[in-house]
Amino acid sequence: MDNIHLATLIIIGANILVSLKGFSDISFFERYKFCIGPINSGQKERMVTSGFLHVDISHLLFNMLTLYFFANVVIQGFGAPKFVIIYVVSLIAGSLLAVFFHKDEPYYSAVGASGAVTGILYSAILLQPGMDLYLYFIPIPIPAYVLGIGYLLYSIYGMKKRLGNIGHTAHFGGAIGGYVATLLFNPDLVFTSTLMVVLLAIPIVILFVMEKMGKI
Repeated sequence: MDNIHLATLIIIGANILVSLKGFSDISFFERYKFCIGPINSGQKERMVTSGFLHVDISHLLFNMLTLYFFANVVIQGFGAPKFVIIYVVSLIAGSLLAVFFHKDEPYYSAVGASGAVTGILYSAILLQPGMDLYLYFIPIPIPAYVLGIGYLLYSIYGMKKRLGNIGHTAHFGGAIGGYVATLLFNPDLVFTSTLMVVLLAIPIVILFVMEKMGKI
C-alpha cells in the first residue's frame, strides 16, 4: 500500500479506530449506530458516526479494501480535498435516503462505510468509465459502468425484498451522493460522457419511479 494517499489513509484509520472501539464497547456501538428511532428523536449525529462503525472485521476489511482500490481514481481526478468532500457527501446521502425510506420503522438500524465507499466507487466510474474490473468468481474483465449499474439494480431488488442484513438503501444513497457531487465538480462530464452519465442515472430514476408508484 505504498501508493496510498494521506487522505485515504486518514479515512481508513478513522474507520479502523472507531470500529475497534465499537467491537469492544457495545454501549458505544449502540449509542452511535444508525437507528431511526433515536435519529427521529434528535440524535442526528448518528447519520455520520454510523458510517465509521462496522459489524465485524470482515465488514470493515471489505469496505476499506474497496475504498483503497478506487480512492486514487477520484483523488487524481479532483484532488484530495474534493475526494474527502465526495466521501462525506456520499456518507450523508446514504443516511438521508435510509431515513427517507425507513422513517416509519423506529427499530431500523445499520452501520458501515458502505454508503460513502459506494459514492467513491460511483464517482470513480464516472471519471473512468472504461475501467475494467475483475471479480474473483468471474475470470473475465467487467467494464466498470456495467458493474455500477448492475450493483444499483441489485440494491433496488435488495431494498424491495429486504435481502439479508445489508443496508441496501445506504449503498444506493451513497451512489447518488457520489454521482451528483462528481457532476457538480466536473459538469463537463455531461457533454464529454453523455451516454455514461445517462446510463448511470437509470437505476436512480428507476428507484424513485418505483417509490412514487408504491412498489418499494
